Amino acid sequence: MSKSPVQQHSRSAGPTAAEPFSHSRAGDVFQVLRDGQARTRAELAEITGLARSTVAARIEALSAVGLIGPAGEAVSSGGRPPSRFAFHPSSRVILAVDVGATHVLIALTDLGGRVLSELRENIDIAAGPTPVLDAVLELCSTVLAQAGRHERELVGIGIGLPGPVEHSSGRPASPPIMPGWDGFDVPGYVQQRYATDVLVDNDVNIMALGERANFWPEAQDLLFIKVATGIGAGIISGGLLQRGADGTAGDIGHVRVPRGGDVLCRCGNYGCLEAMASGPAVAATLSAAGVPAQTGEEVLELARRGNLAAIQAMRQAGRDIGDVLAASVNLLNPSVIVIGGGLSSAGEYLMAGVREIVYQRSLPLATARLRIVQSMAADHAGVLGAGRMVVDHVLAPASVDRLVAAQPQG
Repeated sequence: MSKSPVQQHSRSAGPTAAEPFSHSRAGDVFQVLRDGQARTRAELAEITGLARSTVAARIEALSAVGLIGPAGEAVSSGGRPPSRFAFHPSSRVILAVDVGATHVLIALTDLGGRVLSELRENIDIAAGPTPVLDAVLELCSTVLAQAGRHERELVGIGIGLPGPVEHSSGRPASPPIMPGWDGFDVPGYVQQRYATDVLVDNDVNIMALGERANFWPEAQDLLFIKVATGIGAGIISGGLLQRGADGTAGDIGHVRVPRGGDVLCRCGNYGCLEAMASGPAVAATLSAAGVPAQTGEEVLELARRGNLAAIQAMRQAGRDIGDVLAASVNLLNPSVIVIGGGLSSAGEYLMAGVREIVYQRSLPLATARLRIVQSMAADHAGVLGAGRMVVDHVLAPASVDRLVAAQPQG
């Protein structure tokens, strides 16, 4: 199977030096309408500087693929009222997939990010890529059917995985909790079933995208911290997601913490944050103290019931996370830190520990306007971000132009 353009480079790219910016393309005219505001042909001509005839042709092309549609009439200044056109987000759909260590959540969204249907299933990422992705593909078909949508309406699939991912190829890169996944061609495998663009990224990165797009759109510098089976960070700086040179930016779970000592981490090093403050680590701490707990979920249940040892363990986990975040705050100066993931549902117990250390050890100027908050997207941050990742790709000017060019000419 030949690779699609997104497999070779899945980032949304704007015009390059070899492809100068031009509003004469349908994709560029569409960007003016992407904000959802209805506009007339005359208004579009004025904004773009194009001739009315050119604008009319672009509107016709965009209408033919369903990206825009009629939106009533403007007030007439004499004669027939001019027609208005607006973005039509329900014309196409996206499959957003959030694969965790022990679960998968799949949502079908429109181009505006509205969730149309969703399914959650337990799944073991350690089972390997083929059985996991086969199960995901079956669930995708079910989600499409539930919403009454056809796969011909599908313009892309976004997938988040719980480990490092080479974003340009969509291949996992030495993921510690995903045996058998290293280098696996996830986009290629999915495209054997769905002939559409497939974008894959680390789950914390897409959580950062989802949380920011839906709840913090004005925040240009945001950290999303996932605390669950593992611990990681999604970094948005200057309004852009930062993946680093090899896609491993934000791997704070393997930063050594002061009280880590000789605690062995699954990465082979000692004293890592993940070995001290992840769900399994906190459960192990409680069990060693005589409070039976096997998983992060059991720790949460104990804390909800008021178990003092569990509450203290959660607060200490927050302090350990705060130790790492204090350095991150001094380095990156975010305006918002969002704490998400399964263990974050412990709410103020974990948050109190994080805030205690961050505000104590970070520079005063760096924390003057800093907000440390619990995720508002909660367990939907991943699918919201996976959907956003695909939307930004498929609605980019070049992608819209390809969609228009593929439309059969009447």
